[in-house]
Amino acid sequence: MREEFAFWLDSPGEGVLRPAAVAAPGPDEVRVRTLFSGVSRGTETLVFRGEVPESQFGIMRAPFQEGDFPGPVKYGYLSVGVVEEGPPELVGRDIFCLYPHQTGYTVPVAAVTPLPAGVPARRAVLAGTVETAVNALWDARPLIGDRVTVVGAGMVGCSVAALLARFPGVRVELVDTEPSRGEVAEALGVAFARPDRASAGRDLVVHASATAAGLQRSMELVSPGHTVLELSWYGDREVRLGLGGAFHSGRLTIKASQVGTVARPDRDYAERLALSLELLRDPVFDVLLTGESSFDELPRVLEGLAAGTLPAMCHVIRYGRE
Repeated sequence: MREEFAFWLDSPGEGVLRPAAVAAPGPDEVRVRTLFSGVSRGTETLVFRGEVPESQFGIMRAPFQEGDFPGPVKYGYLSVGVVEEGPPELVGRDIFCLYPHQTGYTVPVAAVTPLPAGVPARRAVLAGTVETAVNALWDARPLIGDRVTVVGAGMVGCSVAALLARFPGVRVELVDTEPSRGEVAEALGVAFARPDRASAGRDLVVHASATAAGLQRSMELVSPGHTVLELSWYGDREVRLGLGGAFHSGRLTIKASQVGTVARPDRDYAERLALSLELLRDPVFDVLLTGESSFDELPRVLEGLAAGTLPAMCHVIRYGRE
């Protein structure tokens, strides 16, 4: 056994670091030393505030979660580390794993995905977010020449915009209430607008702001007969939506997309994750890494993110490479 340390949510709003006993790897297992983890700001702050609806406790479980909502619970799923023990072909390789925030861990070989050449370990914490974006575009099926708006310039919205910018002839507009997101849009190679200046008549609108106002504005921007793809997760918050305008006359569709299900039958979870890591060869994604702290600071980091006093898209937790 080896003693590591893990982040636990003791109760809503109270995060602590606890010792964690990690067993030596058995056959078909690897021991991983963590290099970086990412804080999935939308989902993890909802978990931190205790806002996971009871009806979703089972669905929202992370692959290696311990404990139960609302707490105590060990939660998280954006971990990048280096294999210290295991099959020879993996020892020394940097990998991605859907593991909570912990300094080291032992998992089955099948639970880790080696990073492709050209993908830095720090950037690879975005793999889960890019997976969400890939799944969203499999759901949305944009066409060449489409006019697409993404409402909400957080981690997920910006990842969707970054991928859409690669589609031939697709004109992408990123919409957010925060003017500084215009610089992010420029780095991603897409247009930017405040909600009151956003372009209407869009062939597809992807909503990722996690606000009722953002969803309402998305419906106002989409063309008749077209779709608003909903990527936001609201936790236990109720969302009020006005359907008395063009919703019926325009025959609009609101379609849910969620990373927990692979959005096409000819792909599986492993293939989707492998594709997402390949896409992270593009250094443009570095613009989404907006802060970094040491593992010891993680309880305070989540407090700040949950309270809104620490602005970030993806906040990186650094463990270090000895």
